[in-house]
Amino acid sequence: MDKIKILIIDDSVQMKKFASEHFVNHPQFELLAEVNDGAKAVEAVIQHKPEIVLLDLVLPNRDGYAVLEDITKLDSVPKIIVTTALSSSNFVHKAMQLGASYFMVKPLNVNDLDRVILEQASRSNLVYNAEQNRVDMVIAQYNNEARQKQRNMDERLSNIFITVGIPAHIKGYQFLREAIKMAIDEPEIINSITKKLYPNIATRFGTSASKVERAIRHAIEVAWNRGKIENINSVFGLQVYGTNEKPTNGEFIALLADKMLVEGC
Repeated sequence: MDKIKILIIDDSVQMKKFASEHFVNHPQFELLAEVNDGAKAVEAVIQHKPEIVLLDLVLPNRDGYAVLEDITKLDSVPKIIVTTALSSSNFVHKAMQLGASYFMVKPLNVNDLDRVILEQASRSNLVYNAEQNRVDMVIAQYNNEARQKQRNMDERLSNIFITVGIPAHIKGYQFLREAIKMAIDEPEIINSITKKLYPNIATRFGTSASKVERAIRHAIEVAWNRGKIENINSVFGLQVYGTNEKPTNGEFIALLADKMLVEGC
């Protein structure tokens, strides 16, 4: 059976790594090319003639919406699966109206992505008379999946915090949980922890960036003071810290975010 031909239009380092690990030697999919510039996207689609395009909305030089609109004007239009960290239903609705076949929020689950690619590749290019119904259906499905993913993430983070000894009643609990979610959605933010991460959390909770920083530091200190170093190391699966090796806020957030990503959060 011929492999499904895929083109990726995305400039993120994470997607490049994901693609190189997942699609190489895949039994069902063939990765034709990766494009990291919105201005070169349509030309690549014309050249490679993919069946499936994985498209991010945030691209240099030409945004994903413009790329999406141009691709759908071609004589031969591939199925376009939008894969992005932008999670508002407004983004979903606009992408679907412009011709996207499906919308997935990063970080991607490998099994879900494979399923969606196979479903879209097998779907015929019928003209939809009830286009708005299709859009509403996809948005409803997306919202259900997003809510379930959010519940699963909250549950997993709560279990981790209980394990390492961070009590739910302290302010740092909520701030730390929000920080980890942000680092999962946008891993690069960990490099701008004082300029972006703390201020963003502060805005959401109606407080100051300095109070967010102090509260997160206090939450980590509580875990260490309770002496649950063995539990902390068990969460990461290896001996990361000793009793006197308390991590910085950024280190702790990055480690937990990376653990969640590796486990397919």
